[in-house]
Amino acid sequence: MSQFSNLSSHILQASAQMVGVCMVIISIVRLLHLGNTASHVVDRILGVDNIVFLLSAILSYASMRYNQLTDLLEGLADTLFMMGLVFMTLASVLLSFEIL
Repeated sequence: MSQFSNLSSHILQASAQMVGVCMVIISIVRLLHLGNTASHVVDRILGVDNIVFLLSAILSYASMRYNQLTDLLEGLADTLFMMGLVFMTLASVLLSFEIL
């Protein structure tokens, strides 16, 4: 167990950026005024995705601060980050192809 894991710092930075990306995509979808069901589903997925990335960032920060729990918190942050990427991919496929 290292004092500050390199993975945690990468997860923290990437998760924080992905929160911003989700917000931009939600804003673009709303500005386009797509009235179909796919845009509403994409909004919901990206809203949940925002929370997932935020939790990932919080856990990776906590893993750098609390040495006793570094491995556990870093593993949870990594898992949430990967889940967020899967949700974002799903949302992009739905938005691109308007599949339900």
